[in-house]
Amino acid sequence: MTTYRNIHGRAIQSLATDPTESVSEGQIWYNTASDTFKSIVSSQAWSSSASLNTARIQLSGALASPNTASLAFGGDAPGVTGATEEYNGSGWSNGGSLSTARRLGAGAGTQTAALYFGGNPPASGATTTEEYGGASWTSGGALPVAKGGLAGCGLQTAALAFGGSPPTRDTSEEYDGSSWTAGGSLSVAFEDAAGAGTQTAGLKFGGRGTPTQTTEKYDGSSWTTSGLMNTGRGYLGGAGIQTAALGYGGMTLPSTYQTATEEYDGTSWTTTPATMGTGIRQFGGTGATASGALAFGGESAATAFLGTTEEYNKSINVITAAAWSSGGSLGTARYQMGGAGDLPAGLAYGGFGTSIPGNTNKTEEYNGTSWSEQNDMSNPRGQCSGQHIGTQTAALAAGGTLPGSPNYGSACEEYDGTSWTAGGALTEDSGRSYVAGFGTQTAGVAGGGYAQTGATANSEEYDGSSWTAGNNMNTARNSASGTGTQTAGLAVGQYPGTGTVEEYDGTNWTSVTTYPAGRFGIYGGMGTQTDCLYAGGSASATRTTETFGYDGTSWSTRPALGTALSSGASGGTSSSAFIAGGRGSPPGPTAGVTTTEEFTGETTSLNVKTLTQS
Repeated sequence: MTTYRNIHGRAIQSLATDPTESVSEGQIWYNTASDTFKSIVSSQAWSSSASLNTARIQLSGALASPNTASLAFGGDAPGVTGATEEYNGSGWSNGGSLSTARRLGAGAGTQTAALYFGGNPPASGATTTEEYGGASWTSGGALPVAKGGLAGCGLQTAALAFGGSPPTRDTSEEYDGSSWTAGGSLSVAFEDAAGAGTQTAGLKFGGRGTPTQTTEKYDGSSWTTSGLMNTGRGYLGGAGIQTAALGYGGMTLPSTYQTATEEYDGTSWTTTPATMGTGIRQFGGTGATASGALAFGGESAATAFLGTTEEYNKSINVITAAAWSSGGSLGTARYQMGGAGDLPAGLAYGGFGTSIPGNTNKTEEYNGTSWSEQNDMSNPRGQCSGQHIGTQTAALAAGGTLPGSPNYGSACEEYDGTSWTAGGALTEDSGRSYVAGFGTQTAGVAGGGYAQTGATANSEEYDGSSWTAGNNMNTARNSASGTGTQTAGLAVGQYPGTGTVEEYDGTNWTSVTTYPAGRFGIYGGMGTQTDCLYAGGSASATRTTETFGYDGTSWSTRPALGTALSSGASGGTSSSAFIAGGRGSPPGPTAGVTTTEEFTGETTSLNVKTLTQS
């Protein structure tokens, strides 16, 4: 007789609280607090992720592992593009561009060893093949047949190309890492199908042909037909291997955009309960297994060129995607203000209420739900944007624009969680505003800013009582935003909108990789020098919702803000942060806002289900 102990090697446990780890699918326990039996079950779901840098359709992809190391390349943006982007599981960063911009080609391989072949232009199809080594593309062997709208699978050194047009084709070709040779012919000619598997165990499914549900298997020399898809469609995405594949999205005739996801077991297709958030076609799709897949770019019924990304996961964990959400409103609308702290203990101070010179000395504290007004600053001041020095109970306000015209102040104030007191004055440039501030109340840095004579490269360090001049930044700048500590800081952005980035090591400033978008007044102070978020900002009078993450080497996309904003308070970490106030769109005398948004990084939790008799 088979028992639970025989299957799992243990008896049913009695637990006061549900386990959070080290459990397997099907494991059962008795929860003594709720007087119920519970178990872990597998779940299937799509969730949203960070958008591509370049929104586009008719693109292709490759991968190294499910959902954590994928590659997107080519497409129509509109206009044919060679843009290449790398996905790290959280967002997209720009890679080396294709030598020949194309769309409707096919991809194979991994993020660091990818292959792109065929495509358009010309309208008659291309024979072009390019290989990606993790940084740049180089020429490979030419396809023997020029075509676009083809599908592919396999590795950079052992790839398979099949189908395509014009005309609609049944040919397949094999690549050995240097040249292509003819392979077996498909049973039915197709274009815009999906592929999965390897060169010697390939799978073709869907596409625009007759019938559209057709599935075919390749054994390294010939194709044989297999089970039909439940929903016939073209322009779909594919993932997995020949005996465990995934088909998703696409379009059925005449113009129905699909959200349906189907699983293939080597013989037949089953429609899963997981549906995509948006019906899309002509997108990039990747996935090494049927348990994890990506869909990126493409078009929907409402949007011609998408940059969105969706992740599919089948596991015992429920994944909640990273996202910004609305928080409690500030009591006083303002912009170009200072901020400190984190979530749920944030601080916002100073700024301009409605217009320059509407300086305010208002101070507010955030508890993760609502803002409350605290004792005022001694000096009303604006243009504190970019400052993030200290915590909610130990903050530092350095410089800013004080009442008068103009008065770029040297006065600094310290906040102890209740009231503000005078601190040591800035020593450089007779005072300045828009400094990039970071660190703590007793070990702070003020870099760059705007002085009486214009943008400055001067920087200073604070020891809790006085400022000392340090080495200059490489670029004079104002409206930069700071993050980090006195010995590991970061300054990002510059007016009138450049992407310059500098790192500080406690002694010297070093110019590093460029921010993906030329911005100033970006919300910073969210994380460390090697793991942080920057959000929003301005390019001239235009605000943005863009959010990027930095890992100490490169920038990649993150979920966008709900509202386009710049020049407000912010704080937290790369996985838990807030922004508050700032300037919205369009600009004008009433530009200050009370908006607060909170960022929560991706989370996973076990899919616990209560067992019932029904």
